[in-house]
Amino acid sequence: MSDATEPWLIVGLGNPGPEYAANRHNVGFMVADLLAERIGGKFKRAQKAQAQVVEGRMGPPGPENRRVILAKPMSYMNLSGGPVTALRDFYKVPTDHIVAIHDELDIDYGSLRLKLGGGDNGHNGLKSMTKSMGADYHRVRFGIGRPPGRMQVADFVLKDFSSTERKELAYLVDRAADSVECLLAEGLERAQSAYNS
Repeated sequence: MSDATEPWLIVGLGNPGPEYAANRHNVGFMVADLLAERIGGKFKRAQKAQAQVVEGRMGPPGPENRRVILAKPMSYMNLSGGPVTALRDFYKVPTDHIVAIHDELDIDYGSLRLKLGGGDNGHNGLKSMTKSMGADYHRVRFGIGRPPGRMQVADFVLKDFSSTERKELAYLVDRAADSVECLLAEGLERAQSAYNS
């Protein structure tokens, strides 16, 4: 098990570029942006990886305060593993101190599930991360639900949230950011019991 003083690498998954910014597939970036705002940092280009990063501290003063590196890979979703592995190696982060925040089709819109390890469930960002460094990292799974009718999954995830979904989106992104802070400060079980829905 890792030491409490070791840093955490929190990765929001998404696709770079303004045309993808409001897509369902980019909810990981949205949560990472909010976390950066909360710790008072701005994303900058990483020197050692194809990613943007913010370094800072998260949590209350005292033993629960954690050193964090927030990251948004700039490689496109299906190649996320390369930048995340480069950051892991550069910052010397144990794999169980990595958190991937991502959209999840098999969970209803607005529901959250936190877990450690497991399969990729067809998610290309997770598939790439697991191929690069194994599956023993944390996931914050942000439910986006299944596509309506016969819409293809690829089309659905690369569409912006609907106007109905957007009414709740800021609250849900806020809740997802809270769940990451809880995970770091209080551990997975506490975060699961507080936020899994």
